[in-house]
Amino acid sequence: MPQLPDTSREFQDQLLEWFAAHQRDLPWRRTYAPYAVWISEIMLQQTQMDRAVGYFQRWMERFPDIASVAAASEDEILTYWEGLGYYSRARNIHKAAQTLVREHDGVFPRTRKALLALPGIGPYTAGAILSIGFGQDEPAVDANVERILARLTDIDTPVKTKPAQEAIHTAARDLLPPGRCREFNQALMELGALVCRARAPRCPNCPVAPFCEARRLGITDQRPVPGKRPVITPLEIVTGVLVHRGRLFIQKRRSDSVWANLWEFPGGRVEPEETPENAVVREFWEETEFAVKAADKITVIRHGYTTYKVTLHCFFCTLENSSNSLPEPVLHAAQEALWTPPDRLHEFAFPAAHRKLIDTIQRDLRLQTLLGG
Repeated sequence: MPQLPDTSREFQDQLLEWFAAHQRDLPWRRTYAPYAVWISEIMLQQTQMDRAVGYFQRWMERFPDIASVAAASEDEILTYWEGLGYYSRARNIHKAAQTLVREHDGVFPRTRKALLALPGIGPYTAGAILSIGFGQDEPAVDANVERILARLTDIDTPVKTKPAQEAIHTAARDLLPPGRCREFNQALMELGALVCRARAPRCPNCPVAPFCEARRLGITDQRPVPGKRPVITPLEIVTGVLVHRGRLFIQKRRSDSVWANLWEFPGGRVEPEETPENAVVREFWEETEFAVKAADKITVIRHGYTTYKVTLHCFFCTLENSSNSLPEPVLHAAQEALWTPPDRLHEFAFPAAHRKLIDTIQRDLRLQTLLGG
């Protein structure tokens, strides 16, 4: 792997000049408070920039500081996170805020070691807080920076392997301009987002193109070298919206399960040789001991996850035996359940696919018929 050029100062100047002229106006750049840096960086993991902006602004209105996060319930935290997915990020924010209040007087420590001890904070987030939030001379290496440095120095091994990571982090630290790391780290990230993109990099527009070894060799489309792609497993799932006496049945998942502490409509996998209609009836009995019948199919929702591709068959359901009361379930797959009016569904945090289902049923005239029955 070639070494960085001796013209590091020129590289730094060119990049910083470009950033000053082309940086986007983002809400977390209007203040460099460590708390705002932390929330923005966690949100931007696995979330596209344009979506994260709105979520960030809404979050900061409700949770303006660490203390307000620590004092909130997990249910409220998850509700404000709903739609971003990867809910462990929100849970870790909550746990970290409580740790900061309990052990650090509600402020961020200023050392990498102390930051890495907090739930959900890894090397990149710690580097971002230290450099952007505190102005320290620390690297912050995200996927954008990995890609830039893999091209700049022509790293010819898969970017996530140990040798490649060591080379990237060494290069990132060697390039840091003392006293200007807040702007420099953001400039690298911005360059990766706008110019040195994963696909179709805009090399003619790149302010540091003369320093790029991959460009000189004509192999920018081959860098970084990818690792093995995850195997995507297709899953066929059913869920049922049980309607009775003007209310809908929902349950809260266990804290040790997938989608921990989120609310859902009951359901599960379709077994081999089983129809979706039979599956939703079986799942309801296994999870709640409710005997139901599938009244109408609502829709089919397809939703992708990191290693799964889900086809979700959604049904309106009714109780087999009519009752004037709202029956109590015997819960086998949840920690809590309730019957809620449809207009209160927005108060609960649901997985993304179930939120899509809620949006669908609230426009479905069949729901109004069932509610009135």
